[in-house]
Amino acid sequence: MAPNKFVRAIFPGSFDPITNGHLDVIHRGIKIVDELIIAVGDDPQKEYLFDGQERVEMIRELTNDIPEVKVERFSGLMVDFARRVGAQVILRGLRNLTDVQHEFELALTNRAVGHLETMFIMTGEQYGFTSSTLIREVGRYGGDVSGLIPPSIYKKLKNKLDT
Repeated sequence: MAPNKFVRAIFPGSFDPITNGHLDVIHRGIKIVDELIIAVGDDPQKEYLFDGQERVEMIRELTNDIPEVKVERFSGLMVDFARRVGAQVILRGLRNLTDVQHEFELALTNRAVGHLETMFIMTGEQYGFTSSTLIREVGRYGGDVSGLIPPSIYKKLKNKLDT
């Protein structure tokens, strides 16, 4: 990397809800780039537990002490969003071998379509099995997911599932 080059990255996802694994990637990623935009995706074909604004607010609450981290919503193609915010890099977390194959295909597509490079960070081993989908499912059936998400998010999840 050239000295004094400003690198803006985006970390796209649905974050429904944000997990300790996501936060691990954010904290480690911001050590490598100058600015990280958490890109909270809105896909009209997807059914979310938390609406887009709730997801943005939860992430802002957890990252407000990191000035280099911004949080924004987007819909449509992620490469269009990256271009709009001037990002040069996509940050992605890898949990396991299944992720590698899927993320490899996405990275090649994003490079071909959007001329964007992808940077991968392996999540901590304690988060290798964690996904927002799994957390929602286990939470729906009363399982204890308190160790997988931040305490404030756990409280919001419990409130959402109890209604």
